[in-house]
Amino acid sequence: MGQASGDIASQRQQLAKGLMAYGASFTELGRRFAEVLGVHSTDAFALMEIAAAEETGAPLSPALLGKRIALSSGAMTALLNRLEQAGYVVRSREHTDRRIVTLRCTRQAKQQADDFFRPVNSRQDDILAEYPPELLRQFDTFLAALRATMSVELTPPES
Repeated sequence: MGQASGDIASQRQQLAKGLMAYGASFTELGRRFAEVLGVHSTDAFALMEIAAAEETGAPLSPALLGKRIALSSGAMTALLNRLEQAGYVVRSREHTDRRIVTLRCTRQAKQQADDFFRPVNSRQDDILAEYPPELLRQFDTFLAALRATMSVELTPPES
């Protein structure tokens, strides 16, 4: 039988509190990574997005990156210029449509990210290993469903 609406609201608030605290910690970690790289935190988060996409085998274009971190085309160009000049990102034209630019992290950027994030990733892996894989898959599905509810609110209405 379902839970009372007050119980669900209380659970939603408690979960939101935990997710916000985790998000704040992730943001602070990203800010510190930016300091190590000597770049602005937005540049570091862009670099993390580029690296994450590359790891999944689906590297980003500047347009897709701009959607993920909500920057205008001009701001994205300036950000990528800074990352490229710093030696952290390369732009290539590896798609059959030569107009499409692909973003990739340099070996230097990957090494610095690995060195920086290895300790926290290792500790988080230890925690995740304590839970059954099926529970983690359920939690991932649960988080995706929660994100989808936010997406409805964040998607601009069609004109």
